[in-house]
Amino acid sequence: MADAIIRKQDLPPPGGYKPIPYKRIPAKQFFSGYAMFAGYIGITAAGLYLYNLNYKQIKKDEVEMRSAKMAIYPMLLAERDREYLKQLRKNRDAEAELMKDVPGWEVGTYYGERVYKNLPPDTLVEPIFHEYYAHADPKEWYRRAYLKLLS
Repeated sequence: MADAIIRKQDLPPPGGYKPIPYKRIPAKQFFSGYAMFAGYIGITAAGLYLYNLNYKQIKKDEVEMRSAKMAIYPMLLAERDREYLKQLRKNRDAEAELMKDVPGWEVGTYYGERVYKNLPPDTLVEPIFHEYYAHADPKEWYRRAYLKLLS
């Protein structure tokens, strides 16, 4: 046993360990309660003021947009009606071109006989959807037929 290694025992430092801090250490206070309430009221007042300014601007923009829409609406209706009549003219011209070799065929009639007998001759009879788009671009027909699905 003479060859045994002597080891030093691990002991506390001289004077002992420092005491364990178990008491609550309060957080550092930057503001008092009154200052926090005053800050809350101030920030809320500033926010309400800015909200009010923004609300007034939004309302002015809405009035302007509504006025612009009301001003342009008659022109849009006129353009829509113009395009509608142009397509009806295209349909009539296409019918005339298609049926030019058929004897006794008058455009807008069925072999010379009016289809709608109770209407005056100059009355516009609006065609059904497929008839209206018969000579139009198929993409336009598809876009219009499935408008609800595309948006």
